[in-house]
Amino acid sequence: MDVARRFPKNNSRLVIVGLDGMPYRLIKNLAEKGTMPNMKRLIEEGVFRQMESSIPEVSSVAWSSIITGTNPGVHGIFGFTDLAPGTYRMTFPNFNSLKAKPFWERESSRRSVIINVPNTYPARSLNGVLIAGFVALDLEKATYPRSLVPQLESMDYRVDVDSQRAQESLSFFLKDLDRTLEARISAYRYLWHEEDWTTFMLVFTGVDRLAHFLWDAYEDESHKYHWAFLSHLHRIDEVLGEIMQGMEDDDSIILLSDHGFELLEKEVYINVALREEGFLSFDREPPASLKEIGNSTKAFALDPARIYVNLKGRYPRGCVKPEDREAVIRDLESAFSALVVDGRKVIRRAYRKGEIFEGPFSPQAPDLVLLANEGFNLRASIKAAQLWGKDIRTGKHSQPDAFLLVKGDGDKGIVPKKPRVFDVVDIMDKLQRRRPI
Repeated sequence: MDVARRFPKNNSRLVIVGLDGMPYRLIKNLAEKGTMPNMKRLIEEGVFRQMESSIPEVSSVAWSSIITGTNPGVHGIFGFTDLAPGTYRMTFPNFNSLKAKPFWERESSRRSVIINVPNTYPARSLNGVLIAGFVALDLEKATYPRSLVPQLESMDYRVDVDSQRAQESLSFFLKDLDRTLEARISAYRYLWHEEDWTTFMLVFTGVDRLAHFLWDAYEDESHKYHWAFLSHLHRIDEVLGEIMQGMEDDDSIILLSDHGFELLEKEVYINVALREEGFLSFDREPPASLKEIGNSTKAFALDPARIYVNLKGRYPRGCVKPEDREAVIRDLESAFSALVVDGRKVIRRAYRKGEIFEGPFSPQAPDLVLLANEGFNLRASIKAAQLWGKDIRTGKHSQPDAFLLVKGDGDKGIVPKKPRVFDVVDIMDKLQRRRPI
């Protein structure tokens, strides 16, 4: 591929490449084994660290933290779902719900191209181009400027893979994954050449989808789709090679993931556990929504494992008095500490809101957030009939095993030994200060 750009390079540039869900240990393994040779070169030349994700370790929270450099108590995104204030009505936070500015709005003097960052729908105006990532319902509303939409349609651009079809046919899923990746690559190439940018951010979300459905294929070399798994990541590595070829010595690059992955053994349903321990009840069985919550309910959960005390005065059927909140939290901590499935403890740790959230929106945060032990995936479905189960998915998110790689001038002095997703914007700022426009 011709990597020359239409525009003369008159200033320093920063490239950010995200691999949604890529764990540190996987990328290290594939670099060492030769599946990702360009990544190996970057690891050798830059600073490579294991990075902690957000808590909870879901993409909407983690990417919001990455692009704003702030805690959920500041940016206001606590999960893919939330409740409308004073109700049990489910809402779905989007980019308009983000209370802190992403770096490209804060640094408006730099022209940015932003492709496929999760939770940036609907697209907002900026100095540059933005194509929103999932969850995006309409390509036109996902794109700024909208004049770019016909070009994207000509590429057969799609925001996400049809993951539902994976439950019907893994073969179809892999073909759709490849088509989506190639369209993403076409969009990146077009904008890399046709836009005069100083910051370029591209996120590959297919890695997460691949790991959810075929993590077992990575771990088992005899698996039917083992080489398909490796092939997808090798293709991304080829794109990294293109990007490196298109960069100059005084450019910087940051590669990162929002969380890691590991083998999924059992899905554990937190609201079932709450019901079994007497914290949660419903007016009818099976319940259709949280609106049917019973008057005696002391606590309930939202995905993936956010626990809310049903406070009197905060919720329509709240029964816990503010002075009793602490006692209920202690009872919840005790119950989840003792939760066992097939002889194994399910919960690694229960975090109180004050331990992980700080900022003006912390009062809206869950009272507890549960982090699972290895192999267990926590879910909050109110329709689950039993404590645990298993579906077609074989991979689950892991919180401590995201990765961060930085290659730029003086990079070794600006990357923390134990980075967190909140640190990325600060690293960007330091790189740009060392290479002023």
